[in-house]
Amino acid sequence: MDGAHQNLIGLSRGELGSLVQSMGEKPFRVRQLWHWIYDRGAADFQAMTPLGKPLRARLAADFGLVRPRVAREDASADGTIKWLFRFADGNEAETVFIPEVDRGTLCVSSQVGCTLSCTFCHTGTQRLVRNLAAAEIVGQFMAARDALADWPSTRPDRRITNVVMMGMGEPLFNFDNVAMALAIFMDPDGIALSKRRITLSTAGVVPMIRRCGDEIGVKLAVSLHAPDDALRDRLVPINRKYPLAELMAACRAYPGAHNARRITFEYVMLDGVNDSPAHARALARLVAGIPAKFNLIPFNPWPGAPYRCSPAPVIERFSAILNDAGYTAPARAPRGDDIMAACGQLRTESLHARASLRAPATGDR
Repeated sequence: MDGAHQNLIGLSRGELGSLVQSMGEKPFRVRQLWHWIYDRGAADFQAMTPLGKPLRARLAADFGLVRPRVAREDASADGTIKWLFRFADGNEAETVFIPEVDRGTLCVSSQVGCTLSCTFCHTGTQRLVRNLAAAEIVGQFMAARDALADWPSTRPDRRITNVVMMGMGEPLFNFDNVAMALAIFMDPDGIALSKRRITLSTAGVVPMIRRCGDEIGVKLAVSLHAPDDALRDRLVPINRKYPLAELMAACRAYPGAHNARRITFEYVMLDGVNDSPAHARALARLVAGIPAKFNLIPFNPWPGAPYRCSPAPVIERFSAILNDAGYTAPARAPRGDDIMAACGQLRTESLHARASLRAPATGDR
């Protein structure tokens, strides 16, 4: 498909309606197209048999149903699958599918690279290249479903049942595109994921947290990793701009948070850094009054990482202290770490690839 074709994936309902109107078609065509794109997963207009042949030909001539291209697929021994998706401009992002007994979770990226520079995260070693468009965020989901033969959305045994915005990037720094993509995920006539099956993870972009609750309304996860400002300033540098007092206030005010819809605090376990009993007790005091649960994440190593994972007995003791304080705090079993698909391990070579394209050839390397 050439650049003259407009991609229909990623358009809002209103935008698709305006397009249909400009073609002189009746309004009911919007629902038909939406159903075929997002429920049936059509990759070709010719598959949309309820639409007449002339309309299908017009659509094929001017529009596309474009997903990102699979540049690489890696399968873990535990069933996790990681895709490296390449977008039209050559930039890349990683997406991970994590199958479990009762669900299948797709971890979706919102940016190519990241601005946050969290010291324990491999993605943080890659500078931000750009935000992903809504079409590229939704396209990751659709390309994953294509690869898993997981259409239609209404099938009772569908493999992807949950979405977490926990891939590359900070979703709240790309709010508008993420919000549009999640609205498409939640539309009942298409992909039809409920709000309780979508989780957005933020490192603490405080001004956008309230807006996320008001305008998107999905479950919130906060990448916390430290119980005090001094340590969090070092591990999660955005804390210097939005310190813990402001972050906790935003969490307490998060719309819709209650005991049945708790905020998840993610906490990576770093040996000798943030894993002492004193840290655990401080953490319990920090979140007091917030409907909360913890997700303790064993540190997943990557080349050049400056940390080690806390030993299992240390993690168990940390979890027990939080449990005794009244909080659920399971240790997450690493998934996909053998293919660098585990939490904190995602990274692409988009910056390197772009530099290589600009540089003159100098022979073999």
